[in-house]
This record gives sequence, structure tokens and C-alpha cells, in this order.
Amino acid sequence: MEQLTAGFGGAEQIGVGVGPVLEKFDDVSRIVVLRGGGLGDLLFAVPAMAALKAAYPASRITLLGTPIHKALLGAVESPVDEVVVLPFAEGVRPGEEDAGELDRFFADMRARHFDVAVQLHGGGRYSNPFLLRLGARHTVGTRTADAASLERTVPYLYYQHEPLRALEVAGFAGAFPVDLEARLEPSPPAAPSQVDGGDGDQPLVVIHPGATDPRRRWPAAKFAELAAACAADGSRVVIIGDSSEQELAAEVASRAASAAVHSAAGELEMAGLVALLAEAGVVVANDSGPRHLAQALGVPTVGIFWAGNVINAGALGRSLHRVHASWVTACPTCGIDVTQVGWTAPRCVHDDSAVAGIGVTEVYKDVRSLTATTFAKQDA
Repeated sequence: MEQLTAGFGGAEQIGVGVGPVLEKFDDVSRIVVLRGGGLGDLLFAVPAMAALKAAYPASRITLLGTPIHKALLGAVESPVDEVVVLPFAEGVRPGEEDAGELDRFFADMRARHFDVAVQLHGGGRYSNPFLLRLGARHTVGTRTADAASLERTVPYLYYQHEPLRALEVAGFAGAFPVDLEARLEPSPPAAPSQVDGGDGDQPLVVIHPGATDPRRRWPAAKFAELAAACAADGSRVVIIGDSSEQELAAEVASRAASAAVHSAAGELEMAGLVALLAEAGVVVANDSGPRHLAQALGVPTVGIFWAGNVINAGALGRSLHRVHASWVTACPTCGIDVTQVGWTAPRCVHDDSAVAGIGVTEVYKDVRSLTATTFAKQDA
């Protein structure tokens, strides 16, 4: 035990969750969690925040996140009590920094007298100094060897399942897991999505062809072939995406050439997206925020993943979630090793899809299997 607790700032290990679960902090009523990024990044942090809420049920959890996080958490039930949008800051929220705005932000945060600050935002080079400026009594988070230390730190190694990494951090704050993956419910009342998708008596397949990193995108032609096959079998097909993905979604819908395939990209507010996903029989997507959101809502998914991303972000189960992984390890253009991540090797300039080799037939089989099962349950 002495060897185990040596790196924990003297804290006693009281059990095992994903990793060691250390003793809880005393007199905790205000918890702040740092997690920037997109939808998926937030969803990876939800199980940890649920664990913290269960460990400290009288506490108020404040998430320091992004506008899209605030929008989503306004549309679902979650363990988060408040979302404060992060100011632009290097390595925390990309954008042009304003020193005065940052000073005001940290002054406001320190005035809240947080009891525990939890860093779930990467290896800590930028996020740990940011967290320390909040002035919390206790600090917990991940850390690479060159990052600032917190009171209790979990070693940051890139290839680890992100929700489980966050749960390991929560364990260092004294919190046992409640769920291993995010579970969310739409905020009542759950209104219909109002998307023009055709006859509601048909299975609904929702497709998201986008992804932040173009290397994670399955080709539009393959999504279109899949959409056409689903439509031919009697499914309604809705293509989704944000405003930046409208052209991509329109290309998929156009190539599918079916009246049963409709693009809603750029048309949905967050509550509408949640409602649409909740109605779906299955969601087909790359490794992207909407796929992770569908999974959190309990909707079956078929995911297109590069193998490295399966380790970090793939669904843990296979009864409701199917994963098609590409085992490409080198850039198709220049041959650079793509298994090495940012700080260990530079990213090449090429955006070739790493998942283009995944076939439509095997993806379609999983879609058919999941939609048939889901639709049969709805009719029962």
C-alpha cells in the first residue's frame, strides 16, 4: 500500500474502480470540471461527472466547456448543474486570446471557491496550469511527464479509452464508477424531431458522414451507396451534419438518388438533433460527436473507425453497437506512421481517408440487423 499511495499525495486507496479509488475529499460542495472540445469530448467526460455526483451528492458540478457543450446539456438530463463557456486560451479552447478576458474569467472562478477542480482535458501541458489558476482547494487530473503537477495525478498515455481514462481520474477524486459509458435522456417534454423523413411506420436510419479530422471520414460515395440500399429496403434515411457539412450531406443524398433519402444538415438545433437521434432505429457514422451522442441516448449505432480511434473512442459493447475498423497504419500518400500522435511525431499534411477500405456490404449487413431488431421491438 505504501508503494501504491506514494504518488497520490499521501491519499489512501479505498478500492478499485477503473483504477485505484482514493479517499474522498472532505467538505465538498463545489466541483469544477475542465473539458473543452466537441460533442464527443464532452460525452467521454459524462461518466466521470456522474461518478463525481454520486460520490458527492450534495455538490454542485460546474463544467468549463464550449458552446456546443452548453447547447447539448441544455437539451438532456445530465449530472452537470452549470456550464460556463471557456474563454479562448491556448491548448484549452482554440481562438484569439484576450488577456483581460482571461484575467476576469479567473477572478470570477476564484471567487466561487471551488472545493475540487478536475482536469479531463488531455495531458495537462496547457490544461493543468489553467486548472491551477482556478484556485480550488484540491486538484485532480491527468499529466504527461512534462506537465505541471496537480494534487493527485493520473499518468496520461494517449492510447486509452477516453471515458475510462476520465473514470480513472474520478477515482483519484474518490468516486466509484456509476456507468462506464455516457447515458443521457432528452429533457422532457421530448418533442418529435419534425424532420421530413417520410412515413413514420418505416425504420429510420440516420447517417452522419462528417468528422472533424478528414482522415476519419468514410468516402461520400460509400455513404451514398449505403443510403440507397437502406432506402431500397424500405427505410427512411436522414443525413445529418452541422452547417459546415451541408455540402457533404447534400452530395451523399444526391448520389443516393432516392426520394427516401433526405438531408437535414444545418437545419437542426441541438434539441432537434437529440430528438431525431432518439427516434432512429440505427445511426451510421464515422468516429464523430453525433455517433457518440446516439450511443449515449441508447440508440444502436454502426461506427466507421480507424483502429487507433477504436481504442480511444469505440463503444465497449457489441449487442447494440457495431464497429468497422480500418487497420491502416501509414499515410496512403507519403507513408508516414499515423499511429504516432501529435507530440511524438509530426502529422503529415495529407488528408487521405484512413477508413476508405471498409466495404459497404459489411456495414449494410449490420445496419439491416440492428434496424430489424429495433423496429421489431417498437412494434411489439
